[in-house]
Amino acid sequence: MRALRILLIVVVILGGLFVIADRVAVNYAEDRAADELRSSENLSSTPDVSINGFPFLTQAAAEELDDVEVGIDDYEASTGKGDEKIRIAELHARLKGVEFSGDYASATAASATGTATVGYDELMKATKSQPTDIAPGISAKVVGLADGGDGKIKVSLQATVLGVQVPGPIEVLSSVKVKNDDVEVVADGLPEIAGRQLAESRIRAITDFQQTIDELPGGIRLDKVEAAKDGVDITVKGSNVKLAG
Repeated sequence: MRALRILLIVVVILGGLFVIADRVAVNYAEDRAADELRSSENLSSTPDVSINGFPFLTQAAAEELDDVEVGIDDYEASTGKGDEKIRIAELHARLKGVEFSGDYASATAASATGTATVGYDELMKATKSQPTDIAPGISAKVVGLADGGDGKIKVSLQATVLGVQVPGPIEVLSSVKVKNDDVEVVADGLPEIAGRQLAESRIRAITDFQQTIDELPGGIRLDKVEAAKDGVDITVKGSNVKLAG
């Protein structure tokens, strides 16, 4: 019995040491991976990297991780217009089947899914900043974007008639969808301005717009988009996502 107790104590101690070693190793790997991702994507701050699953050491030995989560704040994506950028407030991705080199200098995920949030103030960059003539003596411009409920965006217009600003904003509910690398906003209905129903093409030149969001980490792409309280929530996905190297 005494020998059995000693054996159990040894097993518990060894198990505890293995768990400690495993956690130390995973913390080191997360820090290295975060540093490599920051360098390869030229990020302004170090991202959050979490390696899921236990034990880590057996995954490390095989140089393939089952499940990795990455969080990046204030990521600057390309708009397709030279050096102009659009800020993604929060970008979170979950990666599956991540193959990596022993020094963590390169890593490729078999698949990735995630979410990105773009604030309405950033999306305003895609609208025309100056008033646009839509009829003789009538001009308008977009002055605000907000959550319109049911996945819609509320587009607020400021109109001027014969040099006089129309009191209060004119609000238009718009649908939002992903088209290739663009977030596309299209008005569901067209407003009357000063009691007049104006030419549809002229109104849509103001109410409808697109915002390109490109060059996301590892080549992940836009999938779906929906209006939310503080901005648009975008679903992203990708395969053979290269994170470093």
